[in-house]
Amino acid sequence: MKIYMRLMAAIATLGILAGCGERPPIETKQIGYRGTGMEQNINPRRQEMLKAMNQPGAMEAPADPSGPLAKDIYQNVQVLSDLSVGEFTRVMLSMTEWVAPADQKNCTYCHNGENYADESKYTYQVARSMLKMTRDINTNWKSHVKDTGVTCHTCHRGGPVPSYVWYADPGSGRENAFVGTRAGQNSAITGLGVTTIGHSSLPYDPYSPFLLGDLNIRVEGPTALPTGNRNSTKQAEWTYSLMVHMSNSLGVNCTYCHNTRAWSDWQQSTPQRTVAWHGIRMARGLNNKYLVPLTDVFPANRKGPQGDVAKINCQTCHQGVYKPYFGESMAKAYPELQGVKSAPVDPSAMPVEGAAAAGDAAAAAPAAPAAAAPAAGAPVAKVPAKDVPKATPRSGNTAIAALTPTNVDRGRL
Repeated sequence: MKIYMRLMAAIATLGILAGCGERPPIETKQIGYRGTGMEQNINPRRQEMLKAMNQPGAMEAPADPSGPLAKDIYQNVQVLSDLSVGEFTRVMLSMTEWVAPADQKNCTYCHNGENYADESKYTYQVARSMLKMTRDINTNWKSHVKDTGVTCHTCHRGGPVPSYVWYADPGSGRENAFVGTRAGQNSAITGLGVTTIGHSSLPYDPYSPFLLGDLNIRVEGPTALPTGNRNSTKQAEWTYSLMVHMSNSLGVNCTYCHNTRAWSDWQQSTPQRTVAWHGIRMARGLNNKYLVPLTDVFPANRKGPQGDVAKINCQTCHQGVYKPYFGESMAKAYPELQGVKSAPVDPSAMPVEGAAAAGDAAAAAPAAPAAAAPAAGAPVAKVPAKDVPKATPRSGNTAIAALTPTNVDRGRL
């Protein structure tokens, strides 16, 4: 009996220890003042696994940008109409490797083999929208992706559906119960399986309110005692759920963006918090501009239990590391995906000897038309200066960059 009790105690102890985190040794990296807890914890065993998982995909050899344009040779070319035939073919071959299923690495995953201009396959329509999205990210969201950029492989990693997407979670069945309602949390098992939020009792769908909707994320008040801040503990749990998701997605802890002594203070936050601020808005904008509009295009078997399409969150691209592929850029090797190329200069249109002076020509030229206003609802990467957290110099020997608090939208993260 004593042996049995000791065995049960040992098993219980192992269970408790297993739930407390990762086994040692854990490496730490100091990123702030000593004694403040400003450090990152790194599991070397997990790092090796993540490196193996985050390898860039296959890349086709660079293509000749000269020659006829693809739109003049092929039918129904709408997005990549600025590319040469060689560039266009390179992108199509790359997409086959990056996105098509392993047993269908050919053009017919998206195209009708009898008529390549036919749009009847849903994959054709989705691919067109995703190409627009990729170029949009690389052109208009440099506030988040910088010059590293993205390609189709950043999310897809060789498969038709990215490994990390999200659907609206129907919950465990007691969300609207009169008695014992779980209020969108307090359930490790939900309608989509095991919760992705750290296997915790936190709200299991922080994506709908924050990465699809535009609900307030920041809940912390500026003072120790209540002075007008009406946010509740329940609201704070939703915010914390989103933060746990971001932490898991990037493989970092809270101090990657925040300072332990003043979580909400932009002056004492790291530069990464600014990048994350833009990333939240990027994910929200892309979900609403490109993915939700495809709801009627996707077949039922590609939708969630509530009929919504797969959408992106931080993990879709990052997949457990602070930068996709640990910062290695595939997009730089694909100028075709960086945005619409400038039209080539027509030699016959160049000025000839004896033409009017450049100054005279400039004086006679009509004024440039005013830039068109952005479409309603379109995501804007460059937030107005009054709302954007800006890095400013800071005195003292510290790795934490200062951010001007007066330039922060205090109603949002």
